[in-house]
Amino acid sequence: MANNRSTEKRIRQSEKRRARNRSHRSALRTAVKKLRAAVAEGDAAAAKELLPTTLSAVDSTARKGVIHANVAARTKSRLTRAVNALG
Repeated sequence: MANNRSTEKRIRQSEKRRARNRSHRSALRTAVKKLRAAVAEGDAAAAKELLPTTLSAVDSTARKGVIHANVAARTKSRLTRAVNALG
């Protein structure tokens, strides 16, 4: 375990950040899952409605450093292509 005050503080900070990151990642996954479900059902109206909020969640998560910028770009590209393919 931690032997001095600075390592104890580092552990506390890491635990807080880990919890925050898990929360953001979970919210992102939920948003993406909802959009993918709408696309799978072929519900173009719902997919187009969910797309902006989902892309915003992806951007926000990347900006916070929870996911890499390239992962965010790839995810946004794939989701947008899937929604546009519905017509």
